[in-house]
Parts: sequence; C-alpha cells; structure tokens
Amino acid sequence: MDGEHYFSAQPAGELSLRELTVTLAGQPHRVVTASGIFSPERIDTGTQVLLANVPTPPPGGNLLDLGCGWGPISLTLALESPRATVWAVDVNERALDLVRRNAHMMGLDNFNACRPEDVPEGLEFTTIWSNPPIRVGKGVLHSMLQHWLPRLEPGSDAWLVVQKNLGSDSLQRWMEGEFPALSVTRASTNKGFRILRVRNR
Repeated sequence: MDGEHYFSAQPAGELSLRELTVTLAGQPHRVVTASGIFSPERIDTGTQVLLANVPTPPPGGNLLDLGCGWGPISLTLALESPRATVWAVDVNERALDLVRRNAHMMGLDNFNACRPEDVPEGLEFTTIWSNPPIRVGKGVLHSMLQHWLPRLEPGSDAWLVVQKNLGSDSLQRWMEGEFPALSVTRASTNKGFRILRVRNR
C-alpha cells in the first residue's frame, strides 16, 4: 500500500492510473485502478468469493456497495440491475474517482459514487453488498455497520464477506447481539472466507 492505509480519505502519492481487464457480471471489462486504494492489481479473493456466492441483486430500488474501492462490487450491481440505483460508498477520494471513471467507461448511468455523509438521510436499501474494511478496527467497523445495516428495507438482505481468520465468526456473534431485529446467518464458506447474510425480517 505504499506505506499508507487504503482507508485514508486522501491517499498520498501521485495518481498513476493502470488498466486491467476483469470479469464482471460474466463479461470482460476494462477498468482503471491506481495505488493508494484496496487491491489495485486485481479483484481480491474476498470480493471474488462474494460475487460468486450471492444471488442476483434486486432489479430495482437502491443498492449499496459499502467500501467500494475501485468498484468491482458496485459495477457488478449496476450491470446486473440496470433499472436500480447503485450507491458506491467509500471514504477514499481516489477510490471514488476511479469508480466514477469505471462507471463512465462502461456507460453506466444508474450510479452514484460518494462519501458516506453524502448519501441522503433516511434512504433505505433493497440490498447491501460489502467486503467491509476489517482492518480499520472493531470500533470503526462496528460503527459503520450500526449506521448502514438498519437501513435495509423490510424483507431485504445484506451480504458481507469476511475472512475467517480476521474474525468473521466473532463479527457474526456481535451482529446477532447488536441487531435483534435482523437475522444473521452464515450463508457459505469458501477459500477461508465466510459469506454472512443479514436479513431485515
């Protein structure tokens, strides 16, 4: 990470774009990434596991990618649900610039990339997909989930991918205690990652 955290709001270092070809929604796409963000050289394993194990996203409503990075999750949501509105949320301004570039390159117009505070208050989501930034620490992670998970629409699901050796099971137990109105289950395990399903009953 060039000595900096990918969850910095303003990454240090000059912006140097690199192009990748990645498979999103079953098709190859050209994207741009850069240093100072999470996994700039490829789709990371956790995100690959998430994308391979979640159901097709809802066709409409507001869909949230929490901690979007350069955009593999949110771009997939936008490609698979063109009539929905996708919110790609991150604190990293460089990541937001990149995901906007990538959405533009793909011709996606159902896309909002913004900082958390720029999402309209009271907006609810028909799904949340996230590879959450576990390394920010429990306090920040818990605060983030406390803010976003209660904004699931009734009957809607959040899907989180968390590495088993980075505390997926303890995070599941914490969510079960913290959100009594939500159902928290382990949907699958693959390559050392858990997919956690959080449902607003």
